[in-house]
Formats: sequence, structure tokens, C-alpha cells
Amino acid sequence: MNTRTLKLVAVDAGGTRQERKQRTRQALLDAALGAQQSLASLSLREVTREVGIVPTAFYRHFTSMDELGVELVEEAMRPLRAMLRDARKRPAGDAIRGSVDILVNQVGKHGPHFRFLLRERHGDVPSVRRAIAAELRLLGSELAVDLGRFPGLADWSAEDLRMGADLMVGAMMSIVTALLEVGDHPDDRVHVVSVAEGQLRLIVLGMAAWRGEAAGSTR
Repeated sequence: MNTRTLKLVAVDAGGTRQERKQRTRQALLDAALGAQQSLASLSLREVTREVGIVPTAFYRHFTSMDELGVELVEEAMRPLRAMLRDARKRPAGDAIRGSVDILVNQVGKHGPHFRFLLRERHGDVPSVRRAIAAELRLLGSELAVDLGRFPGLADWSAEDLRMGADLMVGAMMSIVTALLEVGDHPDDRVHVVSVAEGQLRLIVLGMAAWRGEAAGSTR
């Protein structure tokens, strides 16, 4: 039994109609993710063929390939945001190290999703680009709010807090890229993690030295 046949068996397995529909929807998402090519170059027919359904059946689950791509963005980003948010609310020890550990863990578990994000962030599907940008903005907004609760940052302006948060989000995306490039090489991953922690600490140190308008200094 080949891989495609196994997928068909899984999709057609027992359960309620709603459960079967959900399995087919997830199979379409997985097929698009596993294609390892840009969404713009991936056809609906290729995805449905991989799942084993007729092309017209696709529209029972998504209105377009663009909508499928937006859902893939949400699959990748929402769990990451939730985990990072929870870690900031309940810090245990080194907050930076804890955040990097979460990022490393998520990239290890969901590598294809993060490859998709990096590939489509500047891809040719506008709705997916906008979805990724919106998720990163939301990540930055949540981080900025949490930074404002730290001692010494409470009197910072929202603009300055957001600037620091955006620097951290940019560093996180660079960390994701580095982790995907080194793959499963243990020594290389250790180096990436060490550099990642250093980058985030450098941003924090820079923020500590920053004299924003809220602190009453001039630039």
C-alpha cells in the first residue's frame, strides 16, 4: 500500500460526517504544506490529487488556494504566540532562554510550517503575505504590552516599546531561519541557540540604555 493509498484510507475512515470532513480538510492543508514549493506555483489539482479527491470537492473546504494558505499561516503562528505569551505571563528563571527554548521546540516540531512562513512572507500571494505580516504585528503588539510591565519600562511610550518588540520579533525570524538551515546537526543547533540568546540579550541591553521620549531625554 503506497503513501497516497494510506492517506485515502485515513481520510475515508469511520466517524461522523463532520469528522470525515475535518480529516479531509486537514489532509488538504498537509498536502499543500508537503509540496515544498511556493503556493503561487502549486495548483489546486495537484493538492486534491495528493489527497485523492476530485478538484470540485476542494471547494467544500476552502474557497480558494489563497484561503488554504492563510489557514496554514494561522496553524503555524497561533500556537507559537500562545506558548510565548504563556511563558511571559509565568516566567520561570531566564525569560530569554525560556523563549528561545520554546522557539527551538516549535521549529523542531513544525519545521514545514516555518519553512512555509519564511517562503511565503515575501511570496506572490498577497493575502498570505498580509496574513503573515498581521500575525507578526500581533506578536510584536503582545510582546510590547508585556515589556511595558517590566521594571524600568513602565514609563516608556507605546512607540518605544513597540520598537523594541519589533526588534525582538525580527531576531526571532532570523533564529527560525538559522534553525531550519542547520537542520538536526546537534553542534550547529547549539551554536544557533547560543547566538540567538546573545542577540536577544543585546536587544534588551540596548533597550536598557535607550533614552526614549517617555524618559524625558532628547534624541
